Amino acid sequence: MKFAIIAAGEGARLAAEGITQPKPLIPLCGTTMIERLISIFHGCEAEEIVVIVNTLRPETEQTVRALSAAHPEYHLRIVVQTTPSTMHSFASLAPYLGDAPFVLTTVDTIFRPTEFAAYVEAFRHGLEAGDDGLMAVTDYIDDESPLYVGVDAQHRVTGFYDKREEVPEAAATPLYISGGIYALSPNALHTLHRCMGEGQSRMRNFQRGLIADGLHLRAYPFSQILDVDHAGDIAKAEAFLQA
Repeated sequence: MKFAIIAAGEGARLAAEGITQPKPLIPLCGTTMIERLISIFHGCEAEEIVVIVNTLRPETEQTVRALSAAHPEYHLRIVVQTTPSTMHSFASLAPYLGDAPFVLTTVDTIFRPTEFAAYVEAFRHGLEAGDDGLMAVTDYIDDESPLYVGVDAQHRVTGFYDKREEVPEAAATPLYISGGIYALSPNALHTLHRCMGEGQSRMRNFQRGLIADGLHLRAYPFSQILDVDHAGDIAKAEAFLQA
């Protein structure tokens, strides 16, 4: 199984609030966000970890290359490219993800490692049962623009919605949102290429595309998943990890 990290964003909101480090190099409890993810993925027996970084902050690339040199067992592959959106970054990673199931997330997605390890194991079992993907969800809603996820009694994903009132009543208990962690079979890349060809650029539209293309997705609940978008989120993430 492969793992992929999107670390190519500009972190403009953090910079505007006085954070000088590139987002991937912000430390949480003494470890940078990028190194934390790489270590967690390595612990989940990653065959390869593919990371995309941008050209705007070369210190991020330098850090990842130093990690790769110091830890060849991480099996890091580094893609250096500045992209206009998260989906474009995903598309830049896609050539290296087509030959194995993979787990994809952005560098600022914060979760408990024990929950993540259980999630990866559940994904492996789901692949054996014929599922195409396992989407991380949570009922902890602390997001500026949450993507709501419809889930049936068997934890099958039935749809993705911008507004909570759009979620069908039968799929709204409990009310879940997308956690931004995607475990997918290579079949999902066909949907990605279609969405890119149609000029789409938002990951939520890619997720809707997976349903439209008939892929079988299940939801996996996490207790909490946080994003680091603002300066105040750093202390919140550290408190969450220390709890």
